[in-house]
Amino acid sequence: MKKQKKSESSKPTEKSKTFGKKSIKHMETEGPKEIADKIKNIGLKIVSEIESGKNPKFETKLRGRGNVLFDEDMGIIKLGDKSSTRTFLNIAHARKFMQTMLVMGKTHEYLTHNKTASIREIYYELKHTVGKTNENTFEDQRESDAAIVDLEHSIDTIREKLNVHANPKGTLYGDITLIDRQHRNDKFNCLKLGRGGWSIMSRMEPNEIEIESVNADYVLVIETSAMYERLIEEDFARKNRAILVGTGGQAARGTRRLIHRLHFECNLPVYVFTDGDPYGWYIYSVIKQGSMALAAHSQLLACPDAKYIGMTIEDIKEYKLENVTEKMKLLDLKRAKELMSYDWFQNKPWQEELKLAMDMKVRIEQQALANRSLEFVATEYLPTKIKKKIFLP
Repeated sequence: MKKQKKSESSKPTEKSKTFGKKSIKHMETEGPKEIADKIKNIGLKIVSEIESGKNPKFETKLRGRGNVLFDEDMGIIKLGDKSSTRTFLNIAHARKFMQTMLVMGKTHEYLTHNKTASIREIYYELKHTVGKTNENTFEDQRESDAAIVDLEHSIDTIREKLNVHANPKGTLYGDITLIDRQHRNDKFNCLKLGRGGWSIMSRMEPNEIEIESVNADYVLVIETSAMYERLIEEDFARKNRAILVGTGGQAARGTRRLIHRLHFECNLPVYVFTDGDPYGWYIYSVIKQGSMALAAHSQLLACPDAKYIGMTIEDIKEYKLENVTEKMKLLDLKRAKELMSYDWFQNKPWQEELKLAMDMKVRIEQQALANRSLEFVATEYLPTKIKKKIFLP
């Protein structure tokens, strides 16, 4: 079998530095007042259209694969320029138009009163029966979530800037000192918070969570909670000057935003360590290039210089793990075939890796390294790959 090819360091390139600085500058300069004013201006325009006897309209960007493209120069997934216009007097649009107006009003209230809410809370705040009808404003949370996304795209922001957030997911461990500017300016070092580290928040903007200092050589992003805990128990962060980020599966938005900031603000290489299967490889691609669902926000969330450190199908032979592989199911094979078709997987190393997985019909989990010994991943597997730069792009 072919081994993973050596790769260049994943420190920010000149091109990615520029794209990172632009995104951070935008986030830092556009505060709650500016976002609230954008919402207010849309509302004033709609009121003016109503008073003029016109059909009020709301414009947002089209979402979906038909309006998603891969920018090879920037190395990220982006949303195209196609837009959608929704009018109130169109019976097919009226309900969604009303829902969007409700979300606009509520998020404007949050911003002007310095309040935040989860996407579940805003759903319940706005859910009610309309007048003397049997119609509800929202039948389920998917409808309010969609209205939030419409507003995000309409004013070119992210929901966290609307003071709306999802449940947080992800953990941080290592010699990094943060300051919580929204909570008594609490200062803490994530190496001194016990073995669990710090629970990453949904809202990870610089004006809320400040990165005061980092004493590390790189960021290691880990898919599974079990492996994250294993590396902490083996004191990997301290011994290898690493910042550990546990995603617990697909990385949440707040976690992706933090990884982005650690890379661009702190100039740290980012290595991603997942299971050796199509789902783990997709987790890596979302951290690196962004996702189709959040294509409009890739400049805030993606890390195009990230490198993949494992697991790979080649590891099975290299580390004698043939007896601890798992068989790929039909859904696994289908997913691998889908990845092969994506523009951002159209490079020789990844095409070879995916083809090899499909030919052998096997997958390999991170925990399979315990077959060598519990400490093997921390003392040999990761240090060797990092030292020799054995990465996939």
